[in-house]
Amino acid sequence: MTSIAVRNPRTGEHDYQIEAIDADGIGNTVAQAREAQKAWAANGLSYRTAALLEWANQLETHSAAIVAALSVDTARHRISEEELGAVIHFIHGFCDAAPEVLATPFRKLDAHPDVVFKITYVPYPVVGVISPWNFPLVLSFIDAIPALVAGAAVVIKPSEVTPRFVEPLRKSIEAVPALRGIVNLVTGDAGTGAAIVAKSDAVVFTGSVPTGQKIAAAAAQAFIPVFLELGGKDAAVVLEGSDIERAATCILRSALYNSGQVCYAIERVYAHDSLYDELVAELSRQAATLRRSFSEGDGGHYGPMIFEKQAATIDSQLRDAVEKGAKILLGGTSERVDGAVWVDPTIVTDVDHSMSLMTEETFGPIVPVMRFGDETEAERLANDTIFGLSGAVFGPDTHTAGDFATKMEAGGVSINDTELPRVMMFDGEKTAFKKSGMGGSRYGATSIMRYVRKRALLANEGAVQSLDKLAESSSAG
Repeated sequence: MTSIAVRNPRTGEHDYQIEAIDADGIGNTVAQAREAQKAWAANGLSYRTAALLEWANQLETHSAAIVAALSVDTARHRISEEELGAVIHFIHGFCDAAPEVLATPFRKLDAHPDVVFKITYVPYPVVGVISPWNFPLVLSFIDAIPALVAGAAVVIKPSEVTPRFVEPLRKSIEAVPALRGIVNLVTGDAGTGAAIVAKSDAVVFTGSVPTGQKIAAAAAQAFIPVFLELGGKDAAVVLEGSDIERAATCILRSALYNSGQVCYAIERVYAHDSLYDELVAELSRQAATLRRSFSEGDGGHYGPMIFEKQAATIDSQLRDAVEKGAKILLGGTSERVDGAVWVDPTIVTDVDHSMSLMTEETFGPIVPVMRFGDETEAERLANDTIFGLSGAVFGPDTHTAGDFATKMEAGGVSINDTELPRVMMFDGEKTAFKKSGMGGSRYGATSIMRYVRKRALLANEGAVQSLDKLAESSSAG
């Protein structure tokens, strides 16, 4: 095995290391998971939900250690607490929903009243989960939990950028004997992930479009289903008559949450001519009140960049924009302070779609603002992208903004707010459009169904057809 050094984003030091599990190690883990899964599925839904709810209690017990490890890798404490709380919420929500989602009563066929049938759900034995660095815990389990409820075992590889939570999390899993061999956490790099794709029965990946395309190709070669949640370039459209202060607050909250390291962050803003100048001024005014968080609990609004290399992408996009005529009104390129890499809230104007800042995923706290003249132009600009994750529309009322929202080519559109799809985990479904994903909705309780195959059982409770039926068929031919 190869050792991988892990960087502390606050100090810049590589003060932790993990071992990259090789293909043989992944093969052994998957084989053990496949064997353990037989009993996990056979023991039934009540057994599985009881075990998962017991694990939710263990997550509470081990919460301090898990959150502390997450906080080191991500340079934020409050969001780390939110991540753990979200995972516990997922467990309870999917366990509550599963009995109805997975119910399989016998029914009669209307066209053949003597025949009864039922659908049984057969879980994929082992689901591989490859998760990113921006929300290490949540994005490891947002898909794993419904797979577990469905009856699958999971093998999860968190990002090598943010892996410290794995050890304290393992202790919480080991405290639940029923999860032994069922919830498997492995560490490693791209090679480890490739081995998971090659060995699993289904795979889920959250990350960039280029990596997602490679995983989709490898899954096709292995002839297994793949579920992809990929990048975004979310647009906010601010229509004539919008509440400017409200729009600015909501846009900044989305663009700057987790220092902009969010797939559904607002990364481009289109403002009507009538309010463009006022909106830019309000965005700049509000953004100027925010400050860096140098240590836990100091009241700062944003931390350093988690992944050092992401700052280079941001800097490159800003340089390209300025060279093509854009103006930076607030903030700017990254700054290194005592090993930490900071990108401050940045407002950019005079942008257009010739700039990578408006067309490629930024993953940082940058707010470029472009003006439009009418709604036809706004629709064209908002949809001029390879991405279609989510977006937002602001208008004078729900009807006006909602009418425009139906024209946006994105899976979830917030009206007079941002990030609203986050609150509908169990109550609604959405899919990613274009290159932002594929493979059905991870939202909604029925996302459990992504991890099962359907088997039809049919019984004839009446007479059977005689052999004379063969003769009739033959003579008719």
